[in-house]
Amino acid sequence: MNTIPSETKITIIYIFFAYTFSVLMRLIWVYHFNGYAPFYFNDQFMINTNDGYLWAEGARDLLHGSGVNPDAKEYLDRFHQLHDLSPVGTAASQLTAFFAKILPFSFESVIFYMPAFLSSLVVVPIVLISKSFKNLEAGFIAALLASIAWSYYNRTMAGYYDTDMLNIVLPMFLLWSIMWAIQTQKDVYLLLSALDILVYRWWYPQSYSLEFAFFGLILIYALIYDRKNSFNYKLLAIMMFAMMQTYMLVRLSSVLVVFYIFKQKKFDKYIYYILSVSIIAFFITGGFAPIWNQLKGYVFRESVDATNKGLGLHFFTVMQTVREAGKIPFETFANRISGSVIVFFISCIGYIYLLFKKRIMFLSLPLVGLGFLAYVGGLRFTIYAVPILALGIGFLISELSSNISNLKIRYPSMIILTLAILYPNYKHIDAYKVPTVFSKQEVMVLDKLKHIAQREDYVVSWWDFGYPIRYYTDVKTLADGGKHSGSVDFPLSYILTNPQQEAAKMARLDVEYTEKNFRFKDSHKKEIKDKNFTIFSNIEQMTKDYGFNDTNDFLLNLKTKIKLPKKTRDIYFYLPFRMMGIFPTVARFSNIDLMSGNTIRRPFFYQTNRFKEKNNILYLGSGIAFYQKKGILKIGNQKVLAKSFYVTYYEKNGKLIRKKQLLHQKGDISIIYMRSYRTFLLLDQNMLNSLYIQLFVFDNYDKKLFKPIILTPSAKIYKLLI
Repeated sequence: MNTIPSETKITIIYIFFAYTFSVLMRLIWVYHFNGYAPFYFNDQFMINTNDGYLWAEGARDLLHGSGVNPDAKEYLDRFHQLHDLSPVGTAASQLTAFFAKILPFSFESVIFYMPAFLSSLVVVPIVLISKSFKNLEAGFIAALLASIAWSYYNRTMAGYYDTDMLNIVLPMFLLWSIMWAIQTQKDVYLLLSALDILVYRWWYPQSYSLEFAFFGLILIYALIYDRKNSFNYKLLAIMMFAMMQTYMLVRLSSVLVVFYIFKQKKFDKYIYYILSVSIIAFFITGGFAPIWNQLKGYVFRESVDATNKGLGLHFFTVMQTVREAGKIPFETFANRISGSVIVFFISCIGYIYLLFKKRIMFLSLPLVGLGFLAYVGGLRFTIYAVPILALGIGFLISELSSNISNLKIRYPSMIILTLAILYPNYKHIDAYKVPTVFSKQEVMVLDKLKHIAQREDYVVSWWDFGYPIRYYTDVKTLADGGKHSGSVDFPLSYILTNPQQEAAKMARLDVEYTEKNFRFKDSHKKEIKDKNFTIFSNIEQMTKDYGFNDTNDFLLNLKTKIKLPKKTRDIYFYLPFRMMGIFPTVARFSNIDLMSGNTIRRPFFYQTNRFKEKNNILYLGSGIAFYQKKGILKIGNQKVLAKSFYVTYYEKNGKLIRKKQLLHQKGDISIIYMRSYRTFLLLDQNMLNSLYIQLFVFDNYDKKLFKPIILTPSAKIYKLLI
């Protein structure tokens, strides 16, 4: 009877304990908030990442459409509506729908706990990689650390339902299969490497940059260390076919055909020709273009996006406001990778030592390089360096411990050192009490709207709330976490920050032009494909259709009576209190001259809930004080006249009361005390008259333009009447 080798048993045991440890650490958040009502909806925890609602929407629609004939009209009605942007074709939604179908748990439980269980699989390739250089203890220590390191935990914790739950697992498996392919020279690892690339691309379409980097490292390795070994070129060729920028079925077929050829010794003499064909196919299919686009988006960022086509409009770019795409302090960078600056430096030393001792680990440089890109390209990339640097410190600890001959000292020393590097990460996890995306009260508002609005209706709000709105209301939105370019956000910003008359007209225009563009694309698919049609932004098309060559003139025209497009659907406005914190950012997107790219004005808006009153002086933080008797604001060293002082509050019956005191007719800044929120607002006249402030803060709406549908302190919904 065959027995399992002891090394394999130890490997399985290490993987099991590391995996269990990782999952349990991710349940600490659940323990902290168990029974906390604001984080529950329908008696289930809600997720804590905005993007997760996108994949949840796709999975929900897949489940609703199951069992319906795809060729039938009924399929579209039950599956999802035309142009609703539901990601039913994405891997995350498909895998979620599969799990929700076969597991005996609610859909909400599946999406909440999936990240904890899938992301913990990262321990498997880490331990297997350490097995390749005969140091399982290093892999076990690394697996424990990597699975709970700050950035990896933050993006894979329970409730963080996003593609990150496999975005490190899959490239780590790819690294393992490549390393074993080179070390063992076994054909099976050729196929595993190619299949991993196919799965990785299916799961995360942006994976091509990392795949290409692995290809480059293998090529360099082959040319320098093992130039005459044809197996290395087989690996490169099959990887290149898997990396082509074309249909999955085409790439899978190519991989299987090439693998069959490589299994036949008689074709070995053609390996260089096959490699050449694979490289040509990669570039012909546009394989390098997405890599360059990613570099431009994250590294070579511009504050204004301009086009040389059409009117040459300039738009404010979203990348300038996305925190995860911005430069981060070194301490944050180090903490997110290893848990502390000290552990980070020791990990770097360990990694360099590992590279020196195990030459094959040079293949891990793409992951480390992408992780270090976070220092200039945004904090989201730090997760890529986490498992590799964890292997570095794990290897260093195991090597240092191996020099201790006394076993009674060696293993306790290894345990103590391991606990020391885990502790700062555990402390972070214990303190990391992030909230759910929406509170129960906010979701209840959207749930009510779901039974009021039709599926073809639009809800207007800022793009941050797009995915949750679509998930809970099953309607359409103008922008979301994936559709939020400057040209898309300009009309939304204009709507939210301008007076009600102009805002209402822009809302109707933007919705109808969005649908018009969908219809245009549907009816001109062949022409667009053959002639590379350019469909300009909504705002540019509006400008042209209304007979203007200058968008500024068109925007001025919105103040007059203009003929609006025929109404094809209803429009609702979702105005949450949480938008208050990002309102200055919202304003930046329309605070730009689209023709020149210059800033129009600098709107003043300040919010604070940290204040104190002393001797009739309100101290509002950030060097701002309000002298109540004189009606004067001191902002830094500058004194300005306050125009008005408002107080709003809710009575017990839910009615909003608002009071106004005029201070100085020629004042510049108004003050609003939202007593029920314990929040002060300081804002100029333009911000005061904006749609968001008037409708949310004051419930002051033009009855000819808007109808209140749901009014609560947490969020308010109005219906557009034009």
